[in-house]
Amino acid sequence: MLDRDRANIFGMPSLQEQYGPETMCFGCGPANDKGLRIRSFLVGDEYVCDWTPAPHHLAFPGVLNGGICGALLDCHSNWAATIHLMRAAGLPTPPCTVTADFAVRLKRPTPMDGPLHLSARVVEAGSDRAIVEATITANGKITVTCRGTFVAVKEGHPAFHRW
Repeated sequence: MLDRDRANIFGMPSLQEQYGPETMCFGCGPANDKGLRIRSFLVGDEYVCDWTPAPHHLAFPGVLNGGICGALLDCHSNWAATIHLMRAAGLPTPPCTVTADFAVRLKRPTPMDGPLHLSARVVEAGSDRAIVEATITANGKITVTCRGTFVAVKEGHPAFHRW
């Protein structure tokens, strides 16, 4: 089990850095200099990420854009799903997973005045798919929730190992 504070203090690699260092995805790709570049960690059975918005992520002064909120939770949840499927199947590397569906609820404005905490948990899984529930918390309050289905794809699918 990884201690979230230790991971951040000692610079341990995130799941994205371990398993997809060349990934160009806008939300989670370490190699995308203009992307959100989230860094997800597994802590027990919870996937966590602390992320700080930049001024260009705003919807209006002081409030994070809702599309950015969705992108954060989509990518963070996808990593939760792929790592869960990898571990459940005993694979050495994660399968390539894509978003089949996800629903985002913007419960209140997400402030941009400090770090946001993303949390995700796999709530249901099969051999090739996982359902994940995730949240964004800001200043101790949940501002956004998400529930999505993420499916492992095989060679021949246009997204196969291309994220």
